Amino acid sequence: MNTQIVFSDIDGTFLTNNHEVTEKTSSAVKKLLEKNIPFVLVSARMPEAIYPITEKIGVKIPIISYSGGLVLTEDEKILYDKKISAEETEKILAEISAGWSDVTVNYYSGRKWFVRDVNDKRVIREMNITSATAENADFEKLLEKNILPNKILIMTEPPICEEMEKELGKKFENLNVVRSSKILLEIMDKTVSKATGIEILLKHYNFSAENTVGFGDNYNDVEMLKYIGCGVAMGNAPDDVKKIAKEITTSNEEDGIYNFLAEKNLL
Repeated sequence: MNTQIVFSDIDGTFLTNNHEVTEKTSSAVKKLLEKNIPFVLVSARMPEAIYPITEKIGVKIPIISYSGGLVLTEDEKILYDKKISAEETEKILAEISAGWSDVTVNYYSGRKWFVRDVNDKRVIREMNITSATAENADFEKLLEKNILPNKILIMTEPPICEEMEKELGKKFENLNVVRSSKILLEIMDKTVSKATGIEILLKHYNFSAENTVGFGDNYNDVEMLKYIGCGVAMGNAPDDVKKIAKEITTSNEEDGIYNFLAEKNLL
């Protein structure tokens, strides 16, 4: 396998269910870097929710944040930064407020995370999981200052999350509306996907998509798994995701990334 670069989703893929990195997963990253094979984390998370992971491992690597909306080199240089337009932001915030009450709206712009109430239990849970820190803000005032979001994240209950994905997806053709879990709905510009973020980084390195390996476990990983040369679904991925992947490895609880890379003699 002529692999130039390896990509990985974070939650449910790179991390265990307890949001930790196993020793084998950590060693896999370091062994790849020793072989001059870049390892890239690709996530819907903001940068400040990714860097604590890389710092804990002790590596500096490129990241693809906001599911492709923000691409940074290992030196944190911005290669790509795509925001939702002010018009679309205003419209969808109004639609959410009018249509649903039991939701928590998160407004991510660059390396800032804004919420209406930092004491919201859902926000506190996300801060505990990601180690990122939310700030209180009036979203309308952010728009007035032209502080536009890379991503709007909705936290809610599973039935509402599924309903919102369908309804908002139909009404907002210029936006990419997709669940990243049963309780999280990610909203970004329509042109943004993990695949487009990967394409930008491949151009930066002058690598070919054919010579890539990537790992994912959920529906927001589908475009990535289809685009790269060897898309690998985790053992814990839904059957629909496994069907589109070229390979399947063990779960995130069973060192799936390490096992696959070792099996293919990449470590």
